[in-house]
Amino acid sequence: MAAVLGLARVPAQAQQAPAGAAQPLSLTLPPVNIIGASPLLGSGVDRDTVPAESNVLKRDDLTRGGTTTPDAVRSLNEQVGGVNLDSASGNPFQPSLFYHGFQASALQGTPQGIAVYVNGVRFNQAFGDTVDFDLLPSLAIDQLNLEGSNPVFGLNALGGALNVQLKNGFTYQGAEIELSGGSFDTYGANLQYGRRSGNSAVYVAASGLHQGGWRDLQSSDLENFYGDIGWRGNKGELHFNALVANSVLNGPGTSPIELLAVDPAGQFTAPNRISNRFAQISLSGDLELSDTVSLQAVTYYNYFLQRVINGNAPNDLPCDDGSGLLCSGSGPSTTTAGATIPAFLGANPLAYSELDNQTTNTNGYGASAQLTDKQSVFGFANHLVAGLSFDGSQTEFTAASLIGGITPDTREFIGPGETIDEPGSNSPVRVGISDAYYGAFVADTFNITDRLALTASGRFNAAQINLNDQNGGDLTGDHYYQRFNPAGGVTYKLTPWLTAYAGYAEANRAPTPAELSCAGPSDACSLANFFVGDPDLKQVVAHTVEAGLRGSAPAGEAGRVNYNLGFYRSNLDDDILFVNSVTLNRAFFTNVGQTRRQGVDASIQYKAPRWSAYLAYTYTDATFQSGFVEAAGSNPAADANGNITINSGNRLPGVPAHQGKLGLTYRLTDKWTVSAVGIAQSGTYLFGDEANLTPQLPAFYTLNLSTSYQLTPHIQLFAAAENVTDQKYYTFGTFSPTTAVFLSQAPNATNPRAYSPAAPVGGFGGVRITF
Repeated sequence: MAAVLGLARVPAQAQQAPAGAAQPLSLTLPPVNIIGASPLLGSGVDRDTVPAESNVLKRDDLTRGGTTTPDAVRSLNEQVGGVNLDSASGNPFQPSLFYHGFQASALQGTPQGIAVYVNGVRFNQAFGDTVDFDLLPSLAIDQLNLEGSNPVFGLNALGGALNVQLKNGFTYQGAEIELSGGSFDTYGANLQYGRRSGNSAVYVAASGLHQGGWRDLQSSDLENFYGDIGWRGNKGELHFNALVANSVLNGPGTSPIELLAVDPAGQFTAPNRISNRFAQISLSGDLELSDTVSLQAVTYYNYFLQRVINGNAPNDLPCDDGSGLLCSGSGPSTTTAGATIPAFLGANPLAYSELDNQTTNTNGYGASAQLTDKQSVFGFANHLVAGLSFDGSQTEFTAASLIGGITPDTREFIGPGETIDEPGSNSPVRVGISDAYYGAFVADTFNITDRLALTASGRFNAAQINLNDQNGGDLTGDHYYQRFNPAGGVTYKLTPWLTAYAGYAEANRAPTPAELSCAGPSDACSLANFFVGDPDLKQVVAHTVEAGLRGSAPAGEAGRVNYNLGFYRSNLDDDILFVNSVTLNRAFFTNVGQTRRQGVDASIQYKAPRWSAYLAYTYTDATFQSGFVEAAGSNPAADANGNITINSGNRLPGVPAHQGKLGLTYRLTDKWTVSAVGIAQSGTYLFGDEANLTPQLPAFYTLNLSTSYQLTPHIQLFAAAENVTDQKYYTFGTFSPTTAVFLSQAPNATNPRAYSPAAPVGGFGGVRITF
């Protein structure tokens, strides 16, 4: 969905400084007036008139003022209140990003509640609305904007939207090469080049990174390329750009805590590999039709190929009837030919493992256009945006499970294995999916006075999702969803340095093809998504209220202080959750009634030519508001029926109640800069413990230091120490079937609690050369 265009021109004074020149420090929520990539925040809208909280990171924020390599997700986590990360996969480049308790994640099974756009093109993948941050070219990012719920962003903007604006030759000129390396067998290179010649400009960026990891069988290889060709005239601007990315991510996932106690690098079962290939081309333009009216448009095509290999504890084990066969819960295990599978490794159930394979192949395409009208109405300043959007895709999804052996120490699958075909529980899948999403939106900001502004907006969303079971099963089905979401708000400038805002917004998300195909206790699937049925789910609707104070004022010599105090409450109807099945390692999607996310963000930032600092605190109360019962899985607090009961008021897993963030960047000399960032976070309940029956993950804090030194006008050295106090902490927890797999390092382990450990202390460094 490309309705969020972000094609506002960048003023000359905002363009890149000459190569080698000292770069000014920049922080969260800088005092800018023009923010691209939103009908409300783009094309010259004064940020003070937006009735919602917004957070802006500029290019220097992604490198801690030039002291590290650029990293968009890390920067959001370090600087923006209400953002936290977890790592269910155990790979640092495949995190789930939380904002106010809503998620954007690369993992299927995650309720996606944040819409993500890159240069105005929807970045949520069509199959499961997932967000693959490993495909995002951090080097090429010019600006990030993360704001609260707003219907104009279309589907998935339940908790907000993340808009990524990439560089072009008009906003960046020069050339830069960056070489870096460090702990965990990390090494990489970045290259960017931008040039403007008259009315035309070109920009290219390329990066490559390898990291060997700090845990067994953990590694990452990422390559990205981005290029933009632009033309600018007196009345318009045109850009053609291409984004190509490839990544291979091995993540050990969570490990039982008794295994981690004796082997902190230990992994539970393997392999766990995700390979992504992505290519996208887009054409965007901005045309001034008159002094007050302009037209913005974008069209795109993208290709996404994902392969997942996932080793698990087996569901098929030696039968206990002496038949010499393997059995599952539904009887003797069978192959695709209908033959029974012998217990080929003997009667020991710990000799077996399962390998789940899946492939997702998507061709996506879309276009959108919007008119922006800035002419006054009855003598009052007014800003009107109206537009249409279309997004479509064709996806082929395949999946299959194999039963095989397992290595004794690293617990890797031993093949080739037998393909399992057990109708009703675990069958090979081949399904073709066609989806089409339509949107029509309008947003208007009316300035009653130079201090008081009213905003009203709305969007109509329609989603058509068709599934075709190519194996002749019962996956075939058609689904249609539609809804109009309104929003409104007011801002009032109490003083030149303080603005009050309040707003109400509704947003929705349609169930994804992945969710629709795995939506009942009898149609359970693994995280590798093995689908067997096609019931309907209800769409999720969010009702959000925001209110707060924000401002900016001069402080000290050439300094400025920015501050924000924001309150939010989002009530969701028919929220969708991936809940446990009675079958091991399987779960299903279901509507669980109402959930709520509410809280407060408070932050203050100071920026001056010599130094800058920020402090942020967030309280988040994320709870279920409806009760339900689910199978306990491996949760040891199960009742006599193997269930857990979730009550109204139970907290959502993975969302910390308290977060604190502190950052300082200081220019010791004109050449030497140092930076420090600290994060503290309270504990969270484990996934699989929605009833809050077991202890939380431990609270933690971490401290990161970095520095840079300008050796010559064109050569800069930089270094960083991450987690300098070597804290042993965990960002994700769940329950694993510990007793179903033999742990040679902890042979008597029985505790099902399983954590994903964060990285220990690590050192990194590099050189940055500009031309």
